[in-house]
Amino acid sequence: MRLPRRSAAALLAAAAVAPLAPSRPRAAADAGEAVLYKSPQCGCCDGHADHLRRNGLRIRVVETHDLPLIKQRHGVPEALEGCHTTLVGGYVVEGHVPAGVLDRLLAERPAIRGISLPGMPTGSPGMGGRKTEPFVVYALPLDPAAEPAVYAVE
Repeated sequence: MRLPRRSAAALLAAAAVAPLAPSRPRAAADAGEAVLYKSPQCGCCDGHADHLRRNGLRIRVVETHDLPLIKQRHGVPEALEGCHTTLVGGYVVEGHVPAGVLDRLLAERPAIRGISLPGMPTGSPGMGGRKTEPFVVYALPLDPAAEPAVYAVE
């Protein structure tokens, strides 16, 4: 099959720039297995686990009635609690943090305890509804006495 000259030129141009196109970070896929702790009664946590799987994370869901203890053990301040807690790559990830923000955390490897998207924001991965405002994800500092800082706004 012979391509018209314009089509051939367009195909060659696309092939030349394809390696330059940004690709999705692979940090989450390379992080090993993540463990998501959730209440047995919560369904949105399963939706968030599905979101993370679709974005390359290997995840195991553990149902527990000891979620407050897990949050406390990993230094999640009460004001920044979400409905589930994930441990991955040496970090604690609290709540419905979008996969792109988690990828960034695992790629950059900052000196923090983890990150949190507090509460159960409407429209966040795993939650129903439409996103009504930007998601503010906080960094959990290594020093429990330090104030959490904004890590990402999405």
